[in-house]
Formats: sequence, C-alpha cells, structure tokens
Amino acid sequence: MESLSSSSASASSPRKRRRVGGGPTDEEVAEDGELLSSVVVFAHGAGAPSSSEWMVRWKRMIGEALHAVEVVTFDYPYISGGKRRSPPKAEKLVEFHADIVRKAVAKYPGIPLILAGKSMGSRVSCMVAGEDGINASAIVCLGYPLKGINGAIRDEVLLKLSVPVMFVQGTKDALCPLEKLDAVREKMATATELHVVDGGDHSFKIAKKHLQSLGSTQEAAEGQAVKSVAGFVEKIIQMQTMDHQNKQYELTISRNG
Repeated sequence: MESLSSSSASASSPRKRRRVGGGPTDEEVAEDGELLSSVVVFAHGAGAPSSSEWMVRWKRMIGEALHAVEVVTFDYPYISGGKRRSPPKAEKLVEFHADIVRKAVAKYPGIPLILAGKSMGSRVSCMVAGEDGINASAIVCLGYPLKGINGAIRDEVLLKLSVPVMFVQGTKDALCPLEKLDAVREKMATATELHVVDGGDHSFKIAKKHLQSLGSTQEAAEGQAVKSVAGFVEKIIQMQTMDHQNKQYELTISRNG
C-alpha cells in the first residue's frame, strides 16, 4: 500500500488553461500544474437524500475546491421522490449508480472522473469503480462505514480496489475506528490517504466544547478536510497525466525508431 503525503489546493480565481495529453485521457490543468477541472459523481448516505443540508454544503465545497466542471448528485431509488424506505444492500445499488456515472462521463469526455460519497454512498462508489468501462481517477470516501451492523469489518471492497482512495474520517466515528482503518489501508494495493477530523462524528460534526478546546470552528475543520481532498486529487491526476505523456512519448519513439 502506498500512502501519499497531504497537500492543499484552494478554489482561487480562474487561471489560464492548456490541454495536456491526447485522446480520451485529456485533462485540463493550470499553467503551473494545478488541477483545473474534473467531473465528480457524489453519492448520498443511507439516511438522507442529495437535497439534505449536508450534501448540498459538501457538494458546493467539493465543486469549488476541485474546480469541477460539475458535481453530479442523485437519489438512489429507495429514497427518491420523498420516499423513506430502508436502504437495500449496497450491492443492489451498484447498477443504478454506475449508470449515473456513465452518463456523466459521456457528458464530459476527456475530463478526469472522481467518485465521491458520504458513508454508504462511498462504499457503493468503491464498488462502482470496479465496474466494466468505468475508469475513475480517484475515489473520495467521506465517513466510510467500515463496520457493519453486526460489528464485522467490511474491507473486501477496499482490498479489491486499484483506484487511489482518499478517506476523510472523524475520530468519534463509531462506524470506522481509525486503528481498524489503518490496518485495512496497510493491506490495500492502491495509494491511499487519510484526513482525520479531530472530534468529528460520522458526519464530521464536532462538539462545541471540543471546538473551543481546539480554538477552531466547524467551518474551519471542514475547510481543512476539503483542502486535503483537493490536494490528493490534484496529485493523483498530475501523476496520471505524466504517466500518460511518458507512454505517448515512448510510443512515438518506438514508431520512429
């Protein structure tokens, strides 16, 4: 398992763009190499739809930090239209989710794809990443539900991943003890990174007294998390772009040799 160090990227004013690479792997980057655009498919958690205050706020923050051409949100069928049924097993949501992803990719050909999700949505995103024809650049897991209802560690999906993964987890999240996540990350075959929200629960909510002891605010804590996400995505896409360019150069040399 490769762990990447953290860096930050801010949603600054637009910069000049240049095209990098060729064909279906083109990416838009700033002249200084900063990531300028990606398309994000952002899945909600088990208990609240994409219109919830949490999802709307994080959609905005992620879109700004990643300079996304669009952050696509949607509702799984069990909760759409105001329904309040219990969610099915995550595996039964994969086909619907994958169809949303394929439509987003078709709408923005050549733009890096980021799969993101809150809780259950992050777990389904990891499953979708393994589907045929879906080539995500990275996955962003916001409050990954590592522990199941019976307390068992659900790491099978994570151990199969070949796509780089960014985890954002609260220290008070009972569904993902950090020591358990660290053990899983050690076994994962892909690059991963973890941003810890000190005092954060499953939705990163921090108690007021804890915020006072830290001399911080909820907004500042969430802002740091989003910066870490943006820095991770930027590094991954730059690495993938350079790898693509090197392969194109080697191919050109072999043809001309």
